Amino acid sequence: MAISALTALSPLSLLELVSGLLLLIVGAEILVRAAVRLAASLKVRPLIIGLSIVAFGSSAPQMTVSLQATLAGSTDIAVGSVIGSSIFNILVTLGLSALIIPLRVSRQLVRLDIPVMIFAALLVFTLSANEQLTPADGLLLLAALVAYLGVLHYQTRHSRRPRTLDTVASAPWLSCVLLMLGGLLILVLAGHLLLAAAVDVASDLGLSERIVGLTLIGVGTSLPCLATSLIAALRGEREIAVGNVIGSSLFNLLGVLGFTALVAPSPLSVSPNALDFDLPVMLGVIVLCLPVFYTGYRVTRAEGLVFLGLYLAYGLHVVSFTFGMPLATKLEQLMLYYVLPALVAFLLFTSLQAWRRQHKRESQ
Repeated sequence: MAISALTALSPLSLLELVSGLLLLIVGAEILVRAAVRLAASLKVRPLIIGLSIVAFGSSAPQMTVSLQATLAGSTDIAVGSVIGSSIFNILVTLGLSALIIPLRVSRQLVRLDIPVMIFAALLVFTLSANEQLTPADGLLLLAALVAYLGVLHYQTRHSRRPRTLDTVASAPWLSCVLLMLGGLLILVLAGHLLLAAAVDVASDLGLSERIVGLTLIGVGTSLPCLATSLIAALRGEREIAVGNVIGSSLFNLLGVLGFTALVAPSPLSVSPNALDFDLPVMLGVIVLCLPVFYTGYRVTRAEGLVFLGLYLAYGLHVVSFTFGMPLATKLEQLMLYYVLPALVAFLLFTSLQAWRRQHKRESQ
């Protein structure tokens, strides 16, 4: 059924979809490269670059698509794509990056950035309890983002040993700014094409806008973040690889949802299915980062495989639930009664071991 519907898609929809994804990657690549070179000329730590400028660049496609979806009245795509992108960024982008090279995690991430990301997810979950995000909610989310950026700015100014990226040369600031503007223009065009194609796909396949946002749009807007972290991991820039994922998730939750809710003609609607399943999954994935990062301050290849396995289970559940397959119920029972308890027990054990090692080290 799904395959026959897929073959019935119009050539224009397929062209818009492919063109939108390609332009999305090109525009984000230009934007990220220009942003990194500009930041390198400022001589700030790679982690700060990843958490701020690179994360903003790789989140720009999400902002573009969410805004255009909201203005077009497709609020389920706007909200669903942010949730889907956050889940994809953490499980897939971090998982694949860790497979390339075990990722070193800064203590700052464990002490500040991960707790802030958990707070952001809890805030979005709480504000969405009435199945909508109002302009006042958007203002609150943006205020939290501004406060976080203020803390990052303070850390940048008071960093004891700032350094630039070894693999990136600085460039005149004017050329970097012009390149960033060019990348943003490409992203706007890409967002328009991708949104038009997504609505057509949802109509032709009989899928809800929520599902399209969680899968097609969520993954598509995460491709620049994925590419940036994978390239950073291949070059040995582990702080960039990790910081980009954490920063991008923070910008999506606080910046994208906040600004979209603030400028939307009417409050953003949050579907009951998103409240019952997608938002709790996103919150659980984000909370999972804290014990994983704390155990040894690194993400190992084995943990990367666990992340990828969790996303595979989530993706299978979304697909089976969408098409009414009995596999959805079996997956829920498997995850709820077996996988999650075993994962929680393992993480509690490893976190306790890490705490004991840290306490022993400090007492010596």
